Amino acid sequence: MTGIVIVGAGQAGASLAAKVRALGYDGPVTLIGEEPAPPYQRPPLSKGYLLREMDLERLYLRAPSFWKENEINLKLAAPVTLIHRSTNTVHVGDESIPYDKLALTTGSRPRRIPATAGGDLKGVYTIRTLADVDAMAAEFQSARKLLIIGGGYLGLEAAAVGVKLGLELTLIEMAPRILQRVAAPPTSDYFRNLHCSHSVNILENTGFDRLTGRGRVSGAVLSNGMKIPVDFVIVAIGVTPRTSIAEEADIEIENGIRTDGQGRTSDPSIWSAGECASFPYEGRRVRLESVGNAIDHAELVAGNMLGASENYKAKPWFWSDQYDVKLQIAGLNTGYDRIVERKGDHERSRSIWYYEGGRLLAIDAMNDARAYMVGKRMIDAGQTVAPEHLVDPSKDVKSLLLEATKTSQASAA
Repeated sequence: MTGIVIVGAGQAGASLAAKVRALGYDGPVTLIGEEPAPPYQRPPLSKGYLLREMDLERLYLRAPSFWKENEINLKLAAPVTLIHRSTNTVHVGDESIPYDKLALTTGSRPRRIPATAGGDLKGVYTIRTLADVDAMAAEFQSARKLLIIGGGYLGLEAAAVGVKLGLELTLIEMAPRILQRVAAPPTSDYFRNLHCSHSVNILENTGFDRLTGRGRVSGAVLSNGMKIPVDFVIVAIGVTPRTSIAEEADIEIENGIRTDGQGRTSDPSIWSAGECASFPYEGRRVRLESVGNAIDHAELVAGNMLGASENYKAKPWFWSDQYDVKLQIAGLNTGYDRIVERKGDHERSRSIWYYEGGRLLAIDAMNDARAYMVGKRMIDAGQTVAPEHLVDPSKDVKSLLLEATKTSQASAA
């Protein structure tokens, strides 16, 4: 038996390796990571770790002893250079590692600014790896000027950290509003107001022409012609799935590594999970960039690699922490044609509910954990609450769940 080989030692790869052992697989398991650090959490990199509120050991997904105790061969600082499908081998440098079944959990890489626009200047960073954050940590000194390019959740989280550490912040977003790709206008408005109240200079509908400096970034020329001085820059303009190793092996690609409902790629011996993989979801193909998906998808694929034959039923959820606000999201809002806003029990507590026709698709809950939990239960169960009940202040969130259950029962009758 040549065993299971997993390429990519992030959240998905670590979850898959642990799950095959938990399911009783006793053959060889090899987990290959490109980074020198053992598997760790990525979300705290732009929050607690960057704020120096979380030390390195707390980032680790498992105690260092876990891998040896469970006989998982953890190979670090070992970039895979080739998958040889005809011989069922993975190549790491000069080493050839045979596999019976292979899982690709390669994750994503951040989009970068081209060198012609100043992207290769010193002081220009992305936030993806432990090394990225370690490299920029010394930059976060009070009164320095930080430019953040990109108004998505990662850019906003970095802005919140910068404010807490006393930096002068400018954030630019090329789209007409921050969070435009992922959220409705009321959610964008909420977070714009939040950041402006903390003196972040947000410039929407504003891109950049180039970064300037001699060797090191010292300024930026924006798309409107404005020139601003900067001490360093964080680029947060999204990610792309890491598919090159799969493409070179002629594995089918479609918005990531294309998998069927069980996580199998176009090669029946090769599987994929996490944010590098696309899969069928409600009649379309999606790729999810979240911890929840990385864990759930990987664990399902682990079972299927051992013969379970189960289809993945994604239950998307996400979160973001900014200042004293916790955003929790359930579902996918793609295709929404109506939103309903519900006030919470204090000024900064509210929720945005997304509908397509009469069907509840998703919820954004800001400092409203009860609304989030109720909305998530409805969405996961395929239930819907009537919009007029949401805006009725006399109905608490528990009664909304009862209303959704009654509606579902009446529809089924």
